[in-house]
Amino acid sequence: MKIKITSAKKASLIHCHLCGQLNRTRKAKELSLLECSHCDATLHVRKPNSISRTWALVITAFLLYIPANVLPVMTVISMGHGEPDTILSGIHALMESGMWPLAILIFFASITVPMLKLLGLIFLLVSIRLKSKWRPKERTKLYRIIEAVGRWSMVDIFMVSILIALVKLGSLATIEPGAGATFFAGVVVITMFAAMSFDPRLIWDAIEEEKK
Repeated sequence: MKIKITSAKKASLIHCHLCGQLNRTRKAKELSLLECSHCDATLHVRKPNSISRTWALVITAFLLYIPANVLPVMTVISMGHGEPDTILSGIHALMESGMWPLAILIFFASITVPMLKLLGLIFLLVSIRLKSKWRPKERTKLYRIIEAVGRWSMVDIFMVSILIALVKLGSLATIEPGAGATFFAGVVVITMFAAMSFDPRLIWDAIEEEKK
């Protein structure tokens, strides 16, 4: 027996983005005019301006990604001499020192994850723009993965912060932060905001429109 599935939007139901309350209304057209019955927050059928805001944040993150990898993240000063390190040069130094696990972890968290997250969001945005009906479940899972793993990119910033706080030996050795760390932190935070502004329910709208 084939089970007929009705979306919340078609059933005149709307989920409050603040408290999680499921609200019911008589007409779907009235949804944007309602307030949550539990917390009085304004209800929206979909996140307002989700696509345009996500695009703006993704483009901003790409622009910050360039200086984040070109500019030095930190400078290790020993006996009055020091050389600035970018993310890639730091990974190379760890590999030469035999610290392969740490080098792989930093490469994955600082280079691979941010880039894959941005490319994944672009793929989702383009698929929605083209009203694609291709594998909506898999695209929704992709969004959930992007949303979940994005914060782990901060491991590089945490490591630099810990080193700066711990290595304070005066003229013997010290570590100073670089401009690249600031740009990289901006990339991570902005991509997290981009994932939060994206509404995965838009993935299913094309399929619902086809069934009308």
